[in-house]
Amino acid sequence: MTRYLLSVHSGPGEASAPAPMSEEEMRQSHLRLGALEREMESAGAWVFSGRLHEPDTATVVRVAGDDVLTTDGPFAESKEHLGGFYIIEAADLDAALAWAAKVTAIIQAPIEVRPFAGFADKPQPAPGA
Repeated sequence: MTRYLLSVHSGPGEASAPAPMSEEEMRQSHLRLGALEREMESAGAWVFSGRLHEPDTATVVRVAGDDVLTTDGPFAESKEHLGGFYIIEAADLDAALAWAAKVTAIIQAPIEVRPFAGFADKPQPAPGA
């Protein structure tokens, strides 16, 4: 099985961005996502998911010489931002794309599907350990 990142990117005013949802539409969407996540889990695909706050809540940490610098806002100035993600396990790309299709049908936003080049469930041992 390969692990895939299903990432949800969105931005204000995009042609592909859905219209704002009413509270009832949001409640229904959350119920549908919960059902889909339980389906992923029972199929052995669901590993982890997360939804993120807006990009203006981000803090970027950089090192310059001996100084650690922090700045408000996302790493890159962009209209589009990462809004949430799933990490899934799938037999192949087609299976991952099928899960992505189910997510995008619910949230009405594009999903980027990328396989992990590597994945560590725990930190790597120290050299020579």
